[in-house]
Amino acid sequence: MTDLVRRDELGAFLRARREATDPAAAGFRSGPRRRTPGLRREELAQLAGVSVTWYTWLEQGRDISVNRQVVESLARALRLSGPQRAHLFTLAALVPPPAGPGPVKVDPLLARLVRELSPNPAYVMNPWWDPLAYNDAYAELLGGLDRRSADERNILWIVFTESRGPGLFVDWPSEARSLAGQLRVALARYPDDPRGPALLESLLYSSETFRALWDERNVSGFTSARKELRHPRLGRVDLDCLKLADAHDEKLSLMVFLPALENGSD
Repeated sequence: MTDLVRRDELGAFLRARREATDPAAAGFRSGPRRRTPGLRREELAQLAGVSVTWYTWLEQGRDISVNRQVVESLARALRLSGPQRAHLFTLAALVPPPAGPGPVKVDPLLARLVRELSPNPAYVMNPWWDPLAYNDAYAELLGGLDRRSADERNILWIVFTESRGPGLFVDWPSEARSLAGQLRVALARYPDDPRGPALLESLLYSSETFRALWDERNVSGFTSARKELRHPRLGRVDLDCLKLADAHDEKLSLMVFLPALENGSD
């Protein structure tokens, strides 16, 4: 999308949302003398705390600078939904803000997919490695998930604080360092989610190993890779791990474990 097309799209989107906004709901009278559907330009400018001239230029697609604070004010004034708000930021050539704090719900169809993936272990997790939905194969692989409290039903908690943790992976030091680095990235990306700081505090208090890794200030990103695990009943289990993003909620990811193939091919 060229810059000119993007500005035109931004102006058209703002106008469409302005005309679709109920003046009465925004605190303005909507009488028979109102010729404009929805809010007038001066009314939206007033709500967003910007000048009428500047907003008019923005809606006309003129080449003017736009900052995050103004875009956020416009989104609030127009009472945009989450997807609409993200689209407004994208049209303004700004990175959309992450989703706000709050409980994350797993779509029933996604939860069904997790169950249907058996006998391959699979689960849905949030940024803090809490399994929110998982199948029996994954519960068996990790062991005793249902018996844990909600706070301790967490991959990092199991890896760093439980006696079985260091024995989960053949190369436990590399896996542990990667998990700590991914947690640091998630904390920076979702600073307003209270689950992250609470998990960090509990890990720092409960695990000397985690404290040492945290002090390294390493950052990591997830990569699809082979996981070499040790199972108390099955022995060594090699699985190829894949992470898929949920298109409806950026905070959710689907993790799937497939039987490892020799040389990574059929």
